[in-house]
Amino acid sequence: MAGLATLLLLADGRLPSGGHAHSAGLEAQVSAGRVHDVASLGGFLQGKLATSGLVSAAFAAAACGDVTRCAALDDGLDARTPSPALRKASRAQGRALLRAGRAMWAVADIGREPHQPVALGALAAAAGLTPGQVAVAAAHGTITGPASAAVRLLGLDPYAVHALLARLAPVCDRVAATAAARSGDPVDDLPSAGAPLLDIGAEHHATWEVRLFAS
Repeated sequence: MAGLATLLLLADGRLPSGGHAHSAGLEAQVSAGRVHDVASLGGFLQGKLATSGLVSAAFAAAACGDVTRCAALDDGLDARTPSPALRKASRAQGRALLRAGRAMWAVADIGREPHQPVALGALAAAAGLTPGQVAVAAAHGTITGPASAAVRLLGLDPYAVHALLARLAPVCDRVAATAAARSGDPVDDLPSAGAPLLDIGAEHHATWEVRLFAS
């Protein structure tokens, strides 16, 4: 089993996997006025953890536990992602993540453009991490990406944003633990929590002529 340093490497926002180009739906919510300060960002991030965070962590953990299931897991994520724009963004990030991961480890062949959580799980397996470890990385990434985007979109105090992330860390751990406990479930039984406002926002965002983030 790989150690903490390997987990930190996989979860590092500086990993060249293209995550900096995505706001995880935040840009559309900022435009709609739903996120405008640290408090409203906190509500957004808690919602992300309870929905896409749980789903991403469970699918990453499942892929890490058994990479032979990656094709079925990828189909399962397609079924849980009604927005074509979000499916496109997830696959773009999965492709970029695989490219970065294959420079570091011998990653199993899971296709050219998997969903990001499936790619993350496959990389974790190649790195010797456990489903529980990669679930933490997936849940963590669900909130740190949009938190970083919020600083750029709203000019928020980065110290206040990181204090918010610190307060959410125990929630992140609980979500990851729940997800990891479900990693052996059949694909159809894995978490499927959704956020319709994010789906709608993603479709609107994809039509914008000018935007700071890809999603």
